[in-house]
Amino acid sequence: MKTTIEILKDAKAVKSVLCSLSSEKKNEALLQMADALVENTEEILCENAKDLERARGTISEVMLDRLALSEERIQGMAEGIRQVAALPDPVGEILETVVRPSGIVVEKTAVPMGVVAIIYESRPNVTSDAAALALKSGNACVLRGGKEAFLSANAIVKAMRKGLSRVGLPETLINLVQDTTRQSANELMNAVGYVDLLIPRGGAGLIKAVTENAKVPCIQTGTGICHIYVDKKADYEKVLNIIDNAKTSRPSVCNACEVVLVHESRADQVLPLLKERLCGLREAMGLTPVELRLDEKALEIIDGTPAGENDFDTEFLDYILAIKIVSDINEAIEHISAHSTGHSEAIITESRENAKLFTMAVDSAAVYVNASTRFTDGGEFGLGCEMGISTQKLHARGPMGLKELTTYKFIIKGNGQIR
Repeated sequence: MKTTIEILKDAKAVKSVLCSLSSEKKNEALLQMADALVENTEEILCENAKDLERARGTISEVMLDRLALSEERIQGMAEGIRQVAALPDPVGEILETVVRPSGIVVEKTAVPMGVVAIIYESRPNVTSDAAALALKSGNACVLRGGKEAFLSANAIVKAMRKGLSRVGLPETLINLVQDTTRQSANELMNAVGYVDLLIPRGGAGLIKAVTENAKVPCIQTGTGICHIYVDKKADYEKVLNIIDNAKTSRPSVCNACEVVLVHESRADQVLPLLKERLCGLREAMGLTPVELRLDEKALEIIDGTPAGENDFDTEFLDYILAIKIVSDINEAIEHISAHSTGHSEAIITESRENAKLFTMAVDSAAVYVNASTRFTDGGEFGLGCEMGISTQKLHARGPMGLKELTTYKFIIKGNGQIR
């Protein structure tokens, strides 16, 4: 078993290989990686079953769903890789050209980061997404998954490396850290000279640990305390459909809604309908009902769990929804400003004026009008897949696709000029 430092040395040694690869060669490798995933479905599912067996009883059913793979999900992972192959290659793109009085031509040119490391938790699909984006953007990648998903991730990496071998590329363009203890995470955070960009993708504890302790450049990717504000001019059908989708379609992901803010003039009508949709109807259909954690005003209208001190600052990642009644749109914006993690927020309204105010005043990476927050995703934004959702402003924000995995350098062309 290779040590983390040995893996980092392998990645650094091959990063120059990617810099010289043509777009055609990278796309050929990606397509072979996608095919290899599908061809090795049985082996991947076998290893995933072992991960699931070990995790049962230690993580929630919702989190088990994040960990679980199926033939359909593996097909989806392969399709994500194919979509990345179909995207324009950002490497070598001339972002800006300036011709100076001296005659020199200054070209601001997109180039790879070099070695990109990703620390993530129990979502095996991140393994293929990250590898595909790194390869297409010209970066060697070092993947460090959580212990719950290690066997799954290892099988996925083995399959993708078969794809690389078929086109004559070194397997060490894609690397998986074998040590799943905190030691390896610390080694990545301190790998100055080896890691050009570190991306943590997971819960609040992981992201905080990386952003506070990393000595290498890192991107803060989001915990998602995502809000939906029901405006006084909201359409009832849109309210129910959007909130139901944003909360229940996949509650374990970062773009799921965690908090609903309701204008006081609509609360008497909206809250009973919402309770019936999220609780009563779901129970009748044999589905998990949503636990509603309500502020004092909401409790006067419907039954539910009284909201605790931290319920408006918690990423539940479960069938739990905090609800607060606000006096107007300005109070909604103020609440979001105080409690949001900067991920995704939405307003449901038929008022153009209120929609414009909300989108301009709310300072998050993705701000929606009359749509579910569940769309904050690289694939849904046309990026193929994503490396994570950046909730910071430099150098990337929102879903991180190919362009966000490049930097730039200035290439200056002259004809003998001296200064």
